[in-house]
Amino acid sequence: MSNVPRFWRNLKRRYNLIGTKCLNCNELYFPPRQLCPKCRRASKIEDVQLKGRGEVLTYTIIHSAPKRFEGQTPYIMAIIQLEEGPKLTAQIVDCDPTEIDIGMKVEMVFRRIQEDGDAGLIYYGYKFRPIAN
Repeated sequence: MSNVPRFWRNLKRRYNLIGTKCLNCNELYFPPRQLCPKCRRASKIEDVQLKGRGEVLTYTIIHSAPKRFEGQTPYIMAIIQLEEGPKLTAQIVDCDPTEIDIGMKVEMVFRRIQEDGDAGLIYYGYKFRPIAN
């Protein structure tokens, strides 16, 4: 069992913000795609490490959370446009819900998402936090 954390750390897409780029039209995508929606069969796709920096386009504050997330309320979910262009949905952390703002600059961090039952397996993923000026 001691090899489980190392196994997950070795999965490139698990602990990195990896998108894809079409070498035919230069479009960037997140989440990764195997086929470019613009170029279709002519597409040639490669993985791209995204910087994990962007800005908040819109957000909502969750007061009534789904099961296993009740203890985190209130928390912020936002649509973020990355510097490279793709948009994604993520939780904003290290930010008081009264201080979130559209246009706020944010950066990606890896944080604990949840713990799974008696096994105690901990799931991590990307979240975003405000960039200190």
